Amino acid sequence: MKMDLRGPLVVSIFVFEFCWFAHGNLVFPVHHKFKGRENSLSAMKTHDVRRRGRYLSAVDLNLGGNGQPSETGLYYTKLGLGSPPKDYYVQVDTGSDILWVNCVDCVRCPRKSDLGIELTLYDPKGSKTSDLVSCAEDFCSDTYDGPIAGCKPDVACPYSVTYGDGSSTTGYFVKDYLTFNQVNGNLHSSPANSTVIFGCGAKQSGALGSTNEALDGILGFGQSNSSVLSQLAALGKVKKIFSHCLDNTHGGGIFALGEVVEPKVNTTPLVSGQTHYNVNLKDIEVDREVLQLPTDIFDSGNGRGTVIDSGTTLAYLPDTVYDQLMTKVMAQQPGLKLHLVEDQFTCFQYTGNVDDGFPIVKFHFEGSVSLTVYPHDYLFQIHDNVWCVGWQRSVAQTKDGKDMTLLGDLVLSNRLVVYDLENMAIGWTEFNCSSSIKVKDATTGAVYAVGAHNISSISTLLNGRILTFFVLIMTMLNSLFI
Repeated sequence: MKMDLRGPLVVSIFVFEFCWFAHGNLVFPVHHKFKGRENSLSAMKTHDVRRRGRYLSAVDLNLGGNGQPSETGLYYTKLGLGSPPKDYYVQVDTGSDILWVNCVDCVRCPRKSDLGIELTLYDPKGSKTSDLVSCAEDFCSDTYDGPIAGCKPDVACPYSVTYGDGSSTTGYFVKDYLTFNQVNGNLHSSPANSTVIFGCGAKQSGALGSTNEALDGILGFGQSNSSVLSQLAALGKVKKIFSHCLDNTHGGGIFALGEVVEPKVNTTPLVSGQTHYNVNLKDIEVDREVLQLPTDIFDSGNGRGTVIDSGTTLAYLPDTVYDQLMTKVMAQQPGLKLHLVEDQFTCFQYTGNVDDGFPIVKFHFEGSVSLTVYPHDYLFQIHDNVWCVGWQRSVAQTKDGKDMTLLGDLVLSNRLVVYDLENMAIGWTEFNCSSSIKVKDATTGAVYAVGAHNISSISTLLNGRILTFFVLIMTMLNSLFI
């Protein structure tokens, strides 16, 4: 998700100042946005279109769904803010750098959500520990790359972000306590809190002001200096490594920050100088035959590229790639009668095992790393014996109109994906996402098992698809950061 920052614009910086704990883990239960709801295929596609619009818009700098594609969307997590803490549900986004929530004085903020969750407006005056962040503070001037003209010490530091789909959020920065669960042993956690600077949303527009799929705000997790990961790393609290494992078989999964010790993954380099998680895709193989494609079709240097985006539901390919891929995929079933569902999804009737009737697709990346996509990954069932194809034509374009390759949950689910920004690499391995991984504390060397969660729903509309968000902290015991 990219942000267009114009005029008095700011990228919201997510600064954690941890109070009392040390080499532990933070836990945020991350809920699945659509699971348990009846969604049309159009709703799923609209979700991706909206996301691409924000994602490709411009200057600064996603964690995605689980379940079958027709049930999938972004994840959200529950945060506790203020003293006493109140719960806020924010979208978890691996490609943006914002933590903001709707505030009590907000103009056109949604007061209810079609997701069936109870929205809460943050009230700075209702918290004993809330403080305005002045425009004269270092945080504000660092965010703006210099002092704000006309700033006075009693004036709040403003933020304003415009997304590529035209929606926007504006407001001011506040500092308050964030409450979470700290992992302090194998599959064990306890409550903890910290101080955090975040955006207090005063005005929303576009989709952010709508009740459709409304949440209390957005928690960004991109790779720029203003991201959660970068801020924690700058404070010396974490390594710049995180991972996720989305379980679309049982629901739930894992989202972890810290060095993954087990399982091991092979990695491919991240393209330097990019705001998103771009990789060098070399070729695509269908049923052991490499597609004959233009040599520059995946070249990041000429404006094209391949983005790993766990917040996008499907997988989007340039026209040339899509046409060849679909021809090869459907060649093994020439007698199928294809039809469009909702004018955009290629679907067909099929009674056999799709893994026996359709070919495996392999993506080959720099460093001899491959990503195997099985028929049950790229085909999804919408009715009895009716299947649809998850491959889509790309509409994610660069500024000069070149098509990009965007790989979403269609190919990432049921795999542990590790983002290693220490070494500018990303990797994955097929994994049982309902099990657990082992994460290392870089300060003490302690290794903790971090398990998947699939907890009961917060509402009757959301049937308990929950990830757990684990952050591995590397501070000294009993250190005080306020």
